[in-house]
Amino acid sequence: MYHKFRYSDIVRISDEVYLVSGSNTNWVVVKEGDSATLIDSGYPADYERLLASLVAIGLHQGAVKALLVTHAHNDHIGAAERLRVLHDVPVLMHEEEVPHARRDFLQQVSTGQVLSQALRPGVLPWAFHALRAGGTYHVPVLGPRPFPAPGPLDLPGAPIPIHTPGHTLGHCVYHLPNSGVLVSGDALVTGHPTSQLTGPQLLPDMFHADRERALTSLVVLGGIDADTILPGHGPAHYGSVKDAAAQALQRAEPNAVFG
Repeated sequence: MYHKFRYSDIVRISDEVYLVSGSNTNWVVVKEGDSATLIDSGYPADYERLLASLVAIGLHQGAVKALLVTHAHNDHIGAAERLRVLHDVPVLMHEEEVPHARRDFLQQVSTGQVLSQALRPGVLPWAFHALRAGGTYHVPVLGPRPFPAPGPLDLPGAPIPIHTPGHTLGHCVYHLPNSGVLVSGDALVTGHPTSQLTGPQLLPDMFHADRERALTSLVVLGGIDADTILPGHGPAHYGSVKDAAAQALQRAEPNAVFG
């Protein structure tokens, strides 16, 4: 096991929603009775830790009705194929992310990009950690599925996918209106080892496939009615999504006008 599971890694957001911290990345469990929706799955090295987090919440592997993917970077789909093959868990995502998850192409920060930023605080320790956790492993999802239809999904929590391209072309966030929660993936984060900021922000530029679209997606997020943000990186944020998205946009583009 890459990192031993700790009960303190789990933050109970409500009776149904849990944020779990993995290896510098998060996943979310949405519980409904003895079944659950899993959103993202950490690095490849987080697999055993992910299973332990389900048990700690009172679930077993077979309780997961689907894995919803915000985007197909290694630190978010690390357990996806094993869950699909070993536990028959469907892996769902936006249709534009399906070929990325299959690894028809790879839309992920390159070694060269990381090395070009090596003098920035936190970059080299993060890169070493990412390598150990499986950040460069080949982990395609061989049977990814697009969402079956627009609107709420027929899964625990009735999550609503919202396309927020930029970080990747098929990036999606998930709105849980019954819980007042937005699972924001990497469209909006609250911290990262390569950033000196805390609170709502975009990831550093090298991580985005299309930074301009990532900025536009912040405006999309600002229209979502939720008061808790569960990001792919960093702690939960309590407060309106509109205000958080506006803060992230102002930090990324000080002269931008929100809305």
